[in-house]
Order: sequence, then structure tokens, then C-alpha cells
Amino acid sequence: MTAPPTNNAPTQADGVIDWLTNGTRDERFIDNIFAQMCIRLQQAGVPLKRSTLHVQINHPQWLGARMFWSDGMQGSEIARVDYDVRERSEYIGSPASEIIEGADELRENLERDPSLGRKHAIYGEMRANGLTDYVAWPLYHTLGKQHVVTFATDRPGGFDAAHIAALRKVLPVLALVSEIRIKNRLARTLLETYVGSHAGELILAGATRRGTGTTVRAAIMICDLRDFTKISDNWPRDDVIDLLNDYFDAMSEPIARHGGEILKFIGDGLLAIFPLQAPNACANLLLAVSEARGAMAALNERNNGTGRAPLNYGIGVHVGDVMYGNIGSTSRLDFTVIGPAVNMASRLETLTKTLGRTVLLSRDFAELVEGKCELERVGKHEVRGFSDPIELFAYHG
Repeated sequence: MTAPPTNNAPTQADGVIDWLTNGTRDERFIDNIFAQMCIRLQQAGVPLKRSTLHVQINHPQWLGARMFWSDGMQGSEIARVDYDVRERSEYIGSPASEIIEGADELRENLERDPSLGRKHAIYGEMRANGLTDYVAWPLYHTLGKQHVVTFATDRPGGFDAAHIAALRKVLPVLALVSEIRIKNRLARTLLETYVGSHAGELILAGATRRGTGTTVRAAIMICDLRDFTKISDNWPRDDVIDLLNDYFDAMSEPIARHGGEILKFIGDGLLAIFPLQAPNACANLLLAVSEARGAMAALNERNNGTGRAPLNYGIGVHVGDVMYGNIGSTSRLDFTVIGPAVNMASRLETLTKTLGRTVLLSRDFAELVEGKCELERVGKHEVRGFSDPIELFAYHG
């Protein structure tokens, strides 16, 4: 399939094309560019009243996004689109669905008798808003990636041939400009998804060489699910995956909400840090733990209704300096933290099993939250890999 045909004859879009090509280099976000493009098309004489840009993105939660612009708006509204949208009436039979399914162009005269036109709720809404003409085209990116752009007017008689020619002419340049921004956003999204937001920013800023990194003072939290081997051996595969996802949701969302960063999931465990440069980082870690405890209790209650055994877990918490950066082979790197402080948090998590406590804190961490929460003194205990016994505290909040 190819883009809608254009020609080199001058059109009302020529100034807009020059701006898209040369005037948007410092604009990072496609939604801002899209809104300004619509305004400039208006100023050039194209009677736009409404326009949308529908893009597909690779995000763990969203299939894509819809950018909406209407006359009088200086920016565009962005709505995220769920993966299950294709099963809903708002999508089935819609202009976007027709374009995605192979239509090269979709044009609808909204002034004619509705019974003679296409049947979908969106056309009724546009007629109710006084729109007279509507056109939708595929917007092609490289390797067959396809998005959708739409334009509508309230001009009596709809768009004329010159207006359509101008809109067609702008499409290839909009495709190039939008692809760059969407891929930049995609790269950022993928990094945020797989390594975390802060690490992702560092990698995008150029921290990609093995051995590069920095020393960060942080509170370290390591969490592990109990009896996971037994669960994975006895449960159906899909049930195990659902269980892990529910467990990680319960743990992860409070961590992110209170300023922590999850650096990795390790089987049924997770490693997170709360950098001490943030005010109240240690207290925020405990708030995250408290909320995660509540979320796990709610998850166990739901699971109990389906006959599943409750999930148990252990959390070890320490504070100290960690090396934060790139570690790995010459061609495969991991952005993570290492150091004795990480080892201590891991050992404390292991001790939760033998000491019968869900959350164990080192004395170094406990001193930083002294007076801010109630802690149970557990006493001094030998910690594997450390020469002297470590005084430990349990947190039940």
C-alpha cells in the first residue's frame, strides 16, 4: 500500500510543509506539533474544524493514543487507548477500523441524508456538532507501520478540491515528523518499562558504556515470594503468570507512588531503591511497604474466594552506598546497583524466613526513621557474609 497520491503543484499547505520540515526541530512532542499544524492549515485557508491523529504504540498497558484537536484549541487532547478497544462498539465499524483494515481513504459527506451514509455513532456526533465533511487517511511509517489521521470541516459544501489537495500534500511530511517523535517516545517508554524511569533517562542521556556509573546513597528494598517453587511446580503455567503479575502489581505500585525505583524483577523477587537525595526517602519506603502489605492482604482475600492458598513474602531493607550503573558483558549490559548494602538487604530478606518476620530492617536504616514509626527490636543476629552480628528491627505497619 502507498500513501495517498500527491503532486508538486503549489497548494495551501506549502507553508505548513516548510514549517513541519524546518520549524519543528526543537519540538519534542507530536501532540504539540499536530495542534500547531492544524492551526497553520487554518491560517493558510483550509477550513479545518476538527482533526484527530491515532497512533499505535508498544506500551505494556496501552494499544495506542488518540490526539484530538478542535477549532479554538491551542493544543491537542490525548486519550490513551486500551488493548481491548477493538472489541468495543466505539471501534467496530469506525473510520479508524476501516483504515486499519485496508481502506486507502475514507470520505463522508455529512450534509446528506444520514440513511445514505455509513453507519457509526461517530458520524452522528459530527453531524450534531455541525460538521459537513470528513476525510480519513492512513499515515504510513517505515516497515508497514500504519496510523490514522482525520480531518473534518463545517464549511457548507464541505472541503473543496484545493483543500483536499493541501491535506493530501501534508501527509508524507507529517508521517516523517510523527515517526521520529513516536519512536523517541517509544524508546523512552521501553526503557522506562524494562529498566525504570531514572535509569532510562540516564541511558538516553548516553550512559551506555560498560563500567560507567555513579555512587548513590539509597535505601534498598528486596522482596521475595515464599514457596514459589512449590507453586510453579503444581499450578498451571497461566495461573502462575497471573499470580506473579498480581503479586508484582501489589508490591510495585506503592513503590512507584512513593518515589522508589524498581531496578529489576528476579524470578519471584524484586529489587528497588529509594535514593536518599529525596526528602523522607526512608519514611516513604515504609509507606510503600505498608500499602503493599494492604494490597497483598486484598489479593489474598480475592484468591481465597477461588480456593487458592494465601501468598506469603519477605522484605529486607538496608541503607548505604551502592554503585549504580552499567554492568555486564561487552555486548549485553544491565543497569543495576551492586555493593555490600545490596548484599545486606538480600541477607535480611532471607532471614525473614528463620526469624518469622515479614519485614526486617537493619539498624542503619532504623536510625533514619527513629521516632517516625513503631519498630520491634529483634536483637543482634549473624548475617551471612558479614563478620559482626547485625542488630535487626521488624516493621509491622
